[in-house]
Amino acid sequence: MELGVEIYLALFAVAAVAGWVDVIAGGGGLLTIPAMMLAGLPPAAAIATNKVQGSFGTFIASVYFMRKRAVDLSRIKWPLVMTFAGSVAGSWAMLQIDARVLAWILPPLLAAVGLYFLLNPNIDDLARKQKMPWLAFAISIAPLLGFYDGFFGPGTGSLMALALVWCCGCGLTAATAHAKLLNFTSNLSSLLYFVLFGDIVWAVGAVMVAGQMIGAFTGARMVLQKGAALIRPVVVTACFVMAAGLAVKAL
Repeated sequence: MELGVEIYLALFAVAAVAGWVDVIAGGGGLLTIPAMMLAGLPPAAAIATNKVQGSFGTFIASVYFMRKRAVDLSRIKWPLVMTFAGSVAGSWAMLQIDARVLAWILPPLLAAVGLYFLLNPNIDDLARKQKMPWLAFAISIAPLLGFYDGFFGPGTGSLMALALVWCCGCGLTAATAHAKLLNFTSNLSSLLYFVLFGDIVWAVGAVMVAGQMIGAFTGARMVLQKGAALIRPVVVTACFVMAAGLAVKAL
């Protein structure tokens, strides 16, 4: 596709903002996919290209969190494997099932997540008692999260962080860091699928990767510097905005 310089600059800026939001709360695809469609990309190409730039954003954030020792790889290794497997299944199911069914289910779910983060006084940076072992989380919850991301996607980061807080007793900053590795894993499996079968616009993807990397790095630094004081209001805002946007789209 031939796009003007101003369109590429606008997509770069949108990707930078989306990368920042994605690291902290998830849902950046609700910014980047409409932006690409407004620029003239067909829906299928916008979704495929979004996985390229989104995967790089989660990769940069994941590397940053690992370098800062914010992630315990010994605990997260099996959830990573099962998230990858779930995402592969979700990407396959996307071609078999009408994903619009989720468009009716997701808005109230995201609104409930936002309310939970808003009203629960225990959502902070303190680790709490685990409700299930990490291996049980890997077997039961991680593949469902991966499946959802491969099948539909919006709000995956918030759902993953909430699952780690509620099931594994993580503080919010630790949950956000670990969720980003899970999110990168699910993005990677979907990206491999779209590289093989999707219609990726590589020029647009490359420009947006650059924006994503800047936004993701900035967001990851702010997560570790500000902690729950930053994460909580961004997650609440993102969940309500995503819920409203998806509800309007479904009508």
